[in-house]
Amino acid sequence: MTSIDITPKQLESVMNNAERFRRLAEEVREIRDQHREALEAARQEQERQRESGEDARAAAEDARRAADAARLEAIDAVRTIAETLEATLANMRNVEEMRRDLHNMRNLSKPDSN
Repeated sequence: MTSIDITPKQLESVMNNAERFRRLAEEVREIRDQHREALEAARQEQERQRESGEDARAAAEDARRAADAARLEAIDAVRTIAETLEATLANMRNVEEMRRDLHNMRNLSKPDSN
């Protein structure tokens, strides 16, 4: 079995991408929680306005704007995660290509056993 030679720089790059992915996933969770909180606050405000007889349309519009803003933030975070994953996959492909090249070089350098 051939071992995979990974340079410390490649390993560091993969680890950095993994950490970045973890942080971005946490950001997405935070944005999702903020979105839920904004929707709940808007729902409560609508209920309060309905009970007090105020116009609920303004509260609904505010809630829609808050939800749209949170949705856009989540889309941006997911896009960044996808870019990070693409970079990580490219690094993994490079490592696999180097492993294959090394394996092929080792096979070429072996004397024929015939």
